[in-house]
Amino acid sequence: MEVIILPTKEAGSNKAAEIFKYCIRKNPSIILGLATGSTPLPLYESLIQNYTDGSLDFSQVTSFNLDEYVGVSPNHQASYAYFMKENFFNHINIKPENTFIPYGKAKNIPDHCKDYETLIKDKGGIDIQLLGIGTDGHIGFNEPTSSLASRTRIKTLTRQTIEDNARFFDGKIDDVPKHVITMGIGTIMESKHVILLGFGKNKAQAIKDTIEGPLTASIPASILQTHEQATIIVDEEAASKLDRCDYYKWVYNNRPAWQRGPEDLCPKK
Repeated sequence: MEVIILPTKEAGSNKAAEIFKYCIRKNPSIILGLATGSTPLPLYESLIQNYTDGSLDFSQVTSFNLDEYVGVSPNHQASYAYFMKENFFNHINIKPENTFIPYGKAKNIPDHCKDYETLIKDKGGIDIQLLGIGTDGHIGFNEPTSSLASRTRIKTLTRQTIEDNARFFDGKIDDVPKHVITMGIGTIMESKHVILLGFGKNKAQAIKDTIEGPLTASIPASILQTHEQATIIVDEEAASKLDRCDYYKWVYNNRPAWQRGPEDLCPKK
């Protein structure tokens, strides 16, 4: 696990964008695992800008999203399918047939989840998986106590996550679905490279537990301690509870010269 602490969320987003841009250019047919929510928006905006100025091409890229609400149509403004189109896909030249998002209105959810797993494998597996982190340490919608070996499946959201996500439903908690389809922790861990972004004081405890706490299903993100290539990018506020903050900064600032470019953070498998 590499911990990168930068002054602001803007700087953290720029670092993540730097990695994504380099890896897309190096491997035009890269398989990306994508996330939703407010955290990745600056990253997507940066990638869009580079597509607009002609320096980035998504025509061969394939993407898989982490999750979707159960019972919500892809055209619903709070759906993650709608989010991805409005905030990313509609602004780049990725082919719609190469973008995959769990279908929240699937008639047979268990079969749909199995098919999603098979599709990821058939495409060759995810090269870079982007993650945010919940205030309770969840990744994707793998809530605390989720199996660390779990696969894509239906999950019931915690009250905390429902409250956190009410802002996407005009603040109406009763309108937030109680169930989602999410990639499992085991699915996420099969990605060649995982990049987790955590910004703001409200993520500080979750970041501390993820990096310095015990490996436990109570903090799903803590499983990243065992990933061969996990990069945790945080701002100063999110890093504020880390006991070894100065150490992480020292390590990052004193890397060998050959480890200082984005190429060192591209998937190694």
